[in-house]
Amino acid sequence: MKNLKRHGWLILSCVVGALAAGCHGLTLQGARPMPGNGPNGSDVRSSSQIAVGLPPVPATPLVYPITARVNVKDNYHDTVVDDPYRWLEDLDSEATRHWVENENQISKPRLESIPHRAWLKARLTALWNYERVGVPVRHGGRYFFLHNDGKQNQNVLFVSDSVTSPGRVLFDPNTVRDDATVSLSEFTPNEQGTLVAYALSDGGTDWQIWKFRRVSDGQDLTDTLRYTKFWGVSWAHDGSGVYYDRYPVLANGQGKDQGKEKGNDAARPAVYFHRLGESQDQDKLIYEVTDHPTRIPVGRVSDDGRYLVITQFDGYEKNAVSILDLRKPGATAKPLFYAWDALYDFIGSQADRLYFLTTKNAPQRRIMVVDAQKPAATAWPTVVPEQNTALDSAELVGGKLIAKYVQDAHSVVRIYDTEGKPLGEVALPGLGAVNGFTGEAGDAETFYSYTDYLTPVQVFHYDIGTNTSTLWRKPTIDAHTDQYVTEQVFYTSKDGTRIPMFITHRRDMVRNGDNPVLLYGYGGFSVSLTPMFRASVLAWLEMGGVYAEANLRGGGEYGENWHKAGTLANKQNVFNDFIAAAEYLIKERYTRSARLGIHGRSNGGLLVGAASTQRPDLFGVALPAVGVLDMLRYHTASSNARQWSSDYGLSEDAEQFKTLYAYSPYHNVKKATCYPPTLVTTADHDDRVVPWHSFKFTAALQAAQACPNPILIRVETRAGHGAGKPVWMQIEDFADEWAFAAQALGMPVPAM
Repeated sequence: MKNLKRHGWLILSCVVGALAAGCHGLTLQGARPMPGNGPNGSDVRSSSQIAVGLPPVPATPLVYPITARVNVKDNYHDTVVDDPYRWLEDLDSEATRHWVENENQISKPRLESIPHRAWLKARLTALWNYERVGVPVRHGGRYFFLHNDGKQNQNVLFVSDSVTSPGRVLFDPNTVRDDATVSLSEFTPNEQGTLVAYALSDGGTDWQIWKFRRVSDGQDLTDTLRYTKFWGVSWAHDGSGVYYDRYPVLANGQGKDQGKEKGNDAARPAVYFHRLGESQDQDKLIYEVTDHPTRIPVGRVSDDGRYLVITQFDGYEKNAVSILDLRKPGATAKPLFYAWDALYDFIGSQADRLYFLTTKNAPQRRIMVVDAQKPAATAWPTVVPEQNTALDSAELVGGKLIAKYVQDAHSVVRIYDTEGKPLGEVALPGLGAVNGFTGEAGDAETFYSYTDYLTPVQVFHYDIGTNTSTLWRKPTIDAHTDQYVTEQVFYTSKDGTRIPMFITHRRDMVRNGDNPVLLYGYGGFSVSLTPMFRASVLAWLEMGGVYAEANLRGGGEYGENWHKAGTLANKQNVFNDFIAAAEYLIKERYTRSARLGIHGRSNGGLLVGAASTQRPDLFGVALPAVGVLDMLRYHTASSNARQWSSDYGLSEDAEQFKTLYAYSPYHNVKKATCYPPTLVTTADHDDRVVPWHSFKFTAALQAAQACPNPILIRVETRAGHGAGKPVWMQIEDFADEWAFAAQALGMPVPAM
């Protein structure tokens, strides 16, 4: 995209790059009052907005920037599809940058002028200001954990020599940049606890730069690893170096952006070994996939250092596993599971006994054990059989198997010996979510966290031998959460499926059909939505809102069958479940359409986009964040995006194209339709779900909107998909989103 000139709110001239023939087929939209805006600054609220007491919108009519429409058409299996905003996919073009600037110049002043925003920003700042401690990991007698004193924008890496010591700072990412946009995205200590590998993310990118720090004096070694993301590192047993995934280097100096060196993520990474003290270009290639274009190998060293377990990923439903005997110089990896018939997740090992969590003949998952000396065998004994609840994950720690289950969307933890004998459950504080229980086979202790919608993360020390938990860290927050209650309900979706949903509200809430409700969902990639405390949600509750979270198909709440019921040709089930949740909230008199908002991020952004385009009449406001919104071209962004095809499918396949085209939010925006007030949010450095999804969807909605409801986009700079976003930026983000929703739903402005 070149040669577009900026003039005030307008983008003039013509689009080239997307069009080979310059200005051929170019039309422009925007630079006009929204349809239905009253003349001379008259009240342009809809009748439903007036009914709920929404403050009048600013007298100046909302005028969108001009957005060029180009004559781009694609033929998918004899179906011609228009893509008039294809040029917005060129994120580095001058035209796209100007479009973003112009949209932000519309949205930011409008958002900042909303009366609720000042209270929200102040209250979010106060609610975020509490001490937070992560789950420790123990190596070499030392404890490593993340810590935040409540006022820090990024979490700080601490190390302690005893479980009772407060610890000391090992690395503080807040000192790297003044705006705190460099985050500590990952850390992995070596087995001896003398060195820690840590990864930095700059400006929210998924790309990482790994460094290595001595624990004794906090000094970095000279080693640096680049061209990596997602897959972490695994230490050699003797601490001599790490196994890691490296993407190919881009040619001709490409991929260098504001100091970040990116690899070529259109290609596959390979497994390398980096020996400390050597340069990265000397790293030894350990394993690469040469017989398939999209499979990604990742290596993990077994606890005793005997084996490198190499898992090949290609989507989220099936994988393959090979093992490399590290005791034998020159050995090659031997296939262990290579039928691509299920998931096989490595848990841990005892000598030659390798434990895996699998969906093979077990959609709720089971634990099996493998003899590494007999990799050709095809039948392996089950240690922990499949149960009637979904086995989400498991760890082998201290000679015990610690299995974390999801039962009706909350956590249950069961303990087994290594032969599968049940040893009881871990007593949890409530119906919430747990994380942790990491460690090695010889450890006598581990740690885990507990949280729910009204309980900030608490960390417990767990004695493996006695199955007893002791509270290790409990935060104190500036709020009275006992005023609120969480209830779990079950409702019926369109096809009769029973769906769970959590609803959190004031204890004295009256179901009068007039409460402002924010409904959240995800529904994909076998991710279970279990209860979690969020300062942002507490602020919404304090403002008088109700928060609902629906456990949709596509998630992992009830195992692999539940997941598959929301993927590929069944993806519409996810949207039906979400719409049914909204209808339930209305039927049971929690709220009504004019006071019902929807919110979702990433795959949840797709959910909100699909729901709001399929049922625009049902919602009072929509907040799609960093969403996947162009389902015909999502896979073209990177090799990582193509991995999502196990859930979504690909437009390259004729049948899958029909499904995708039927619900793709960008392609299902209809002209002359009244869409609910919509605030699209994204970030210019999001290299997971690239921001052009949000750009194109916003442009389409603004062109089609047939009523005064605003369609705005908020584009954050120096931020990515969400991970590593500094606290100050999260506060600004939620202040804007919640203020927009509060005004749209007619919520009163809280007193300062």
